[in-house]
Amino acid sequence: MSIAVAFLRAVNLGRRVAPAAVLAKTVEGLGYPGAWTFVNSGNVVLDASQPLGALETELQSAFETALGFEATTFVRSHSQLVEALQMAPFTVADADTYFITFLKEPLDPAQTAALEGLSNDFDTLVVVGPDVHWHMKGRSSASQLKTKQWADVVGRNGSTSRNTTMLRRLVAKIDARSG
Repeated sequence: MSIAVAFLRAVNLGRRVAPAAVLAKTVEGLGYPGAWTFVNSGNVVLDASQPLGALETELQSAFETALGFEATTFVRSHSQLVEALQMAPFTVADADTYFITFLKEPLDPAQTAALEGLSNDFDTLVVVGPDVHWHMKGRSSASQLKTKQWADVVGRNGSTSRNTTMLRRLVAKIDARSG
């Protein structure tokens, strides 16, 4: 068994409510006992032995059934999260924001160039495998990137982002529980 984290795209916004208890119960119902959630933004931690791609497909289907709406899901292993957080391609000032955006699959070279080409004076994007490191010089609400620009490169439901502050807390909790 290895620890995996499922990240749901765009939940607990408007009508797209995904209660933590429902997410954990759904995962446990698939045969993954002891699943738990972290903060109220669609993050579920579980132990699983199957390949991450198959797990991602299984979880997404189950979440969509349980929630009654599209629930695009991205799965990363604990070690992938640790590796992504160690990468840190930016110097981040106290007032800055740093997200890691999870993609379904790595981008091809043209897509990578197109996405990184969206960088501007406020937003800097660096693509590494199936992740995008996104540095903002200030609050994320001030980002100059438009949803359509992003979607034109990675697809409408092709990504989900998490703040690295939250991801570090999540990894620390996983480590403490596994310790």
